[in-house]
Amino acid sequence: MRSSLLAIVLIAACGRGDRGGTTADTTAMATGATEGLKLPSGFKATVFAENLSGARHLAVAPNGNVYVNTWRSPYDTTRRVPEGGYIVALRDTNRDGKADLIRRFGSSLQSGSKGGTGIAIRSGWLYVEADSQIMRYGLPETELVPAGSPEIVVIGLTTEGGHPMHPIAVDDRNIYVNLGSDTNSCQEKDREVESPGRKPCRELLQRAGIWRFLNSGRQRFSPAQRFATGIRNADGLAIHPENGALYATQHGRDQLAQNWPKVYNSKQGAELPAEELLRVEQDGDYGWPYCYYDATAKSLVLAPEYGGDGKKAGECAQKKGPVAAFPAHWAPNALAFYTGTMFPESYRGGAFIAFHGSWNRAPEPQDGYNVVFQPMAQGKASGQYQVFADGFAGQRKEPGLAKHRPAGVAVGPDGALYISDDQGGTVWRVEYSR
Repeated sequence: MRSSLLAIVLIAACGRGDRGGTTADTTAMATGATEGLKLPSGFKATVFAENLSGARHLAVAPNGNVYVNTWRSPYDTTRRVPEGGYIVALRDTNRDGKADLIRRFGSSLQSGSKGGTGIAIRSGWLYVEADSQIMRYGLPETELVPAGSPEIVVIGLTTEGGHPMHPIAVDDRNIYVNLGSDTNSCQEKDREVESPGRKPCRELLQRAGIWRFLNSGRQRFSPAQRFATGIRNADGLAIHPENGALYATQHGRDQLAQNWPKVYNSKQGAELPAEELLRVEQDGDYGWPYCYYDATAKSLVLAPEYGGDGKKAGECAQKKGPVAAFPAHWAPNALAFYTGTMFPESYRGGAFIAFHGSWNRAPEPQDGYNVVFQPMAQGKASGQYQVFADGFAGQRKEPGLAKHRPAGVAVGPDGALYISDDQGGTVWRVEYSR
């Protein structure tokens, strides 16, 4: 396993980034999996672990152990079940910034399983998505891998069609589960040119929203447990550490220009709609598929499948908008609020978001493939987002060609930030020192 420090030199003060964001002007010198990464001055990255195929979301226990959920992506042509299980447990025993004890567990999954994305730690329990189920393991105080069989918490989650993953967030009583939409925009013919939208969109009964269950006891999925609706795909879920509210990142819909060329040109298709950070409230309706968010207009706009012309709001005036917005098609895959004290004061309480990277910006350049910091105060955005970590993709910002694609973020008990990558299977540990 290779590990190298990321040397960062701040060349100038923070400048304007593309589409309203900011990023520090930096250069990076490193080798291996940190080569080309860029971070603000004072931060450094080490490779905490690598070669973890399909590393998705991760969680860090109070004792510093790191747990990663993994899945077999469409780019994994071997389709092999990882030996030992889909959950990876990592421990840094000598405190050198990299894991030297690595174990896999969760091998009860069947050979046809793909694994999972969602993972969370709460009150001594490790909650993990495994295909159509959510289960939990009691975390041992000293051992790395839990002993005994897991408890099943939720069964019957759909794994068919588009957006089959189930990211989760857990508080003292509840577990919140994302069920993404099956289609892009609930058209009669999915992703077909000028195909109208179905209304009502019956997907909303069982998908495209967030469901709430008790965090213990075996429960079966049903439409009655829906917590919020109109969220196309909330790949990042987190509980705010101060107000206890649920927040989610939403993947905006695709193909506005491709499917509606009479309404949108290619530039508009690349820049619309915005990705979103939502404060998710019970019974809240966030608009999909009838609406999308236009960051320039700073409002929800009626989708063309439902008679929209790129400007009018229609019924979207009554839907709930985001707390913060980000460039289109960056694909926000994970969310973590900064609860540590290692980083400077300006980071405390803010949100780190891992962007998996775009495929739907052509003929404009693809973008994202980074980790963004969104300042927050009193549960609301308190400034423009900043590109915190960049350079993961390497020379090619393209799905399947990028070296790394950020998929998870988590904060350790010492305040370090962990970033996972499901393309290269790497986990980085980011620290700050004056």
